[in-house]
Amino acid sequence: MGMGMAAVTALLLVALLTVVRASHVVYPELQSLEATEIDETSRTGYHFQPPKHWINDPNGPMYYKGLYHLFYQYNPKGAVWGNIVWAHSVSTDLIDWTALDPGIYPSKPFDINGCWSGSATVLPNGIPVMMYTGIDPAEHQVQNVAYPKNLSDPFLREWTKPDYNPIIVPDSGINASAFRDPTTAWYGPDGHWRLLVGSKAGDKGLAVLYRSRDFKRWVKAHHPLHSGFTGMWECPDFFPVAVHGGAASGRRHHRRGVDTAELRDAAVAEAVKYVLKVSLDLTRYEYYTVGSYDHASDRYTPDAGFPDNDYGLRYDYGDFYASKSFYDPAKRRRILWGWANESDTVPDDRKKGWAGIQAIPRKLWLSPGGKQLIQWPVEEIKALRDKHVNVSDKVVKSGQYFEVTGFKSVQSDVVVAFAIRDVSKAEQFNPAWLRDPQALCKKQGARVTGEVGPFGLWVLAAGDLTERTAVFFRVFKTAGSKHVVLMCNDPTNSTFESQVYRPTFAGFVNVDIAKTNTIALRTLIDHSVVESFGAGGKTCILTRVYPKKALGDDAHLFVFNHGEVDVKVVKLDAWEMKTPKMNAPAQ
Repeated sequence: MGMGMAAVTALLLVALLTVVRASHVVYPELQSLEATEIDETSRTGYHFQPPKHWINDPNGPMYYKGLYHLFYQYNPKGAVWGNIVWAHSVSTDLIDWTALDPGIYPSKPFDINGCWSGSATVLPNGIPVMMYTGIDPAEHQVQNVAYPKNLSDPFLREWTKPDYNPIIVPDSGINASAFRDPTTAWYGPDGHWRLLVGSKAGDKGLAVLYRSRDFKRWVKAHHPLHSGFTGMWECPDFFPVAVHGGAASGRRHHRRGVDTAELRDAAVAEAVKYVLKVSLDLTRYEYYTVGSYDHASDRYTPDAGFPDNDYGLRYDYGDFYASKSFYDPAKRRRILWGWANESDTVPDDRKKGWAGIQAIPRKLWLSPGGKQLIQWPVEEIKALRDKHVNVSDKVVKSGQYFEVTGFKSVQSDVVVAFAIRDVSKAEQFNPAWLRDPQALCKKQGARVTGEVGPFGLWVLAAGDLTERTAVFFRVFKTAGSKHVVLMCNDPTNSTFESQVYRPTFAGFVNVDIAKTNTIALRTLIDHSVVESFGAGGKTCILTRVYPKKALGDDAHLFVFNHGEVDVKVVKLDAWEMKTPKMNAPAQ
């Protein structure tokens, strides 16, 4: 490289320091600069990621012949977005992963400029099919299908793309540059397959509906399944969930998943609700609603009480995007995958040699009252628990904190139950705050003293607390004496690095805290990831942090209380987490 080009590149890197990145920001000068060294300092231990380079959306997760398959958007040539292929890994337990060769990659005119996100559908005869977005020579987004080359191979190493692709193309009423991410297909009572493709019309996000009898020829419906004035809808997901006590759940198993294939049973079809999740390209957040689906009219209607806009309920109120769920027939559950981008800078990622992880896979189900979805880390990750410490019945008075010692917290699983001495003293709640919990957390962060809270954990903390990430609760009281619980991840003081993006993330927790005066928190800590589950998975927040001092054995865990009211740690259990086999190549 000559001096002139070196200078230009240096200026480019400086300019990129302040860029907040979305998934499809293109850096042509960087996207094929292969990593020659890997910086392991902030690399995760038990979250899913390949050995190096950029990843984003999870694609086509499924279970086939005893193996869990995860495909994902991957740049094989660099640590920024570009050169996208479907990387492919398999696992028997969702914990240890083996990397295979990419399953789908640009090779035909209909995907020559990129193989973007999509989903898996398992046909009634057991054949898995991938629907994905290809970028054609005109840079149009078209939908394609791929089939396994060898069905007897449980690893599904090779995929074929029929010459009749693309099977869905944007017509004159569709924006060809905003038409992507086909969903898992479902089979209707009229003998037609259906699927959705994300799109937009002006400011309106669209879940465009298509029908097919043979999975080859697809026809657009006269109207979308659903729409909303939130901008482009990416990565739509549409699936059934069992209703507590209904025929789809049994009396005691409402937490189990529902396969779309079961909907051919009329009793089951009548006893489910449907979830529509969309990823918002404008804000880089997701939201979901739960509602009813009319098979005859092909219309979805959210239930009353579910905001159908930017302020809707989210799977995760933090760094979690482009999520994709699938039904696991082995354990009759629905599993959710989501991508967590980096929040450091592009030059940082180039230096590290990698960017992006997948959140811990989560089991997902409808709450007994049908008011929201509940998420919890899949049970398999408990197998990684190692050295254990615990604390019981320890009161934390106003302004106090204590360290949890005796284990290495930098890669850990922490479960704690708090009891509040007197919730009646909670501060007054302003109803205007309901629209933006993140702004409330930023305004009243972990260092702002309150009445009931903030209380919670300081994780990935330096011994002298000069670096720390706070995961906490704060309780308010409305004019009608009802209580509102705010859950926050506050990384404001997480690192000395000034260029790192450190947003506060927050969500409200739907609990009647005055009834029990207790609330639980589970936090998965993994070097540069803090993934928290409040009140048994009612509110989830994932945050990326990059401490410079609180690394390895120098990372500490504290419990704190900055509220005026005393809180008690009823019980705290913490485990060091072992490192699983993570994407070593198949032998």
